[in-house]
Amino acid sequence: MKKRLLKKSGIAELVAKLAKRAGVFAPVDNEGNTLFQKVIDANSIAKQYVNSKDAPKGFFFPHSETLMRYKRTDKGMELEDDQVAQTKRILFGVRPCDARSFELLDLLFNQEKYSDTYFVSKRENTTVIVNACVEPISKNCFCTSLGLSPTGSAGADILMLDLGEEIFVEFITPKGEALLDCFGDMEPSATIDVQAVRERAATLVDASVPCREIKTTLDNIYEHPLWESIAQKCLACGTCTYLCPTCHCFDISDEVKGDDGARIRNWDSCMFPLFTKETSGHNPRSTQKARWRQRTMHKFKYFVDNFNEVLCVGCGRCVAYCPVNIDIREVVKSVAKI
Repeated sequence: MKKRLLKKSGIAELVAKLAKRAGVFAPVDNEGNTLFQKVIDANSIAKQYVNSKDAPKGFFFPHSETLMRYKRTDKGMELEDDQVAQTKRILFGVRPCDARSFELLDLLFNQEKYSDTYFVSKRENTTVIVNACVEPISKNCFCTSLGLSPTGSAGADILMLDLGEEIFVEFITPKGEALLDCFGDMEPSATIDVQAVRERAATLVDASVPCREIKTTLDNIYEHPLWESIAQKCLACGTCTYLCPTCHCFDISDEVKGDDGARIRNWDSCMFPLFTKETSGHNPRSTQKARWRQRTMHKFKYFVDNFNEVLCVGCGRCVAYCPVNIDIREVVKSVAKI
């Protein structure tokens, strides 16, 4: 694995070099929020940020995406695949939790038998540069409870580790190594104790949430009153699912005007009353109790059943932005006590 040392003062120059290879997207301060946007000026990249408010999953699984177009003609329907050739791009400054979420989405969208070509083509053409968390970035973080590390390289092509005046850089994958020359030729000294930095960072995440342990309990509490107690607070706004880096529910609709039509995939949420409403009018999850149960079961039981992984990375966005302060960490702890 190749390694480099980069002066922190050289970040703007680095981003300028990367931009000559591909479009660069990074956390940018935007009217009080930190959002992943295309970098026009390297100096606009947020330097001190908790995490982007929006999860960068949208670069692979867009909020709204046209899957195909069709046209009615005298000879019948003409279909046109709306996929366009994906241009190369670089995600710069992704946090380790979000990079790990890409791997979890891969399990669903890029299986051997079932592969979503829209998702996969975007993944293949994107290089992920991770900015490790050497200090806790938020009191809501709980990545270590998922067996993750705030300086972990899961899902990264390149990992950057802040050492103060310098940045330690590891090139994880061939896609990452293809950008090696942009980072200069200064190799790190053998005296740099990177492992010590990583170990210290892990100890600073003050979280002990039994995310992996509750699966067996969830197997047996489908009708437990806990679900009703959680649902009484929930507004069904969908904030938790839309900001989550691993939630992936979607709806597909057809928009038609005259003889022309388009089939579009849009994000949806299991928190919405209409999400499971059937054409007959029947809704198998007609209450918020059933919907909150589904959200918890999906992340900590069903995904574990299917892929042996918990569908959560401990980013804490749902905790930070829930308007009624429902805390998924407390939900998990409540389950564990049953």
